[in-house]
Amino acid sequence: MALLDNGFRGNLMTGLAIGIGAAILAPIVIPAVAAVAKPLAKAALKGGILLYDRGKEAVAEAGEVIEDLMAETKAEIAEARKEAVTVAESQSGTNG
Repeated sequence: MALLDNGFRGNLMTGLAIGIGAAILAPIVIPAVAAVAKPLAKAALKGGILLYDRGKEAVAEAGEVIEDLMAETKAEIAEARKEAVTVAESQSGTNG
């Protein structure tokens, strides 16, 4: 049982030492890390915004291409229907 008590006290003392050391170093380390992390975070956000804008433009351009294709397709269908009606009228005129 004494062996377990010594092991627990050793872990407890180590944990306390680490906690106290972290509490002492935190005011020094956190601002230093923040000074480095803030520009990195800003750069990442800027890159994300630029990427979003480029993606938005690409989607808009793709939408325009699809709209143009739809308009061309509808025009071709209308022309085919007009030709079909003309052919049908000419055939009914020759048969009648």
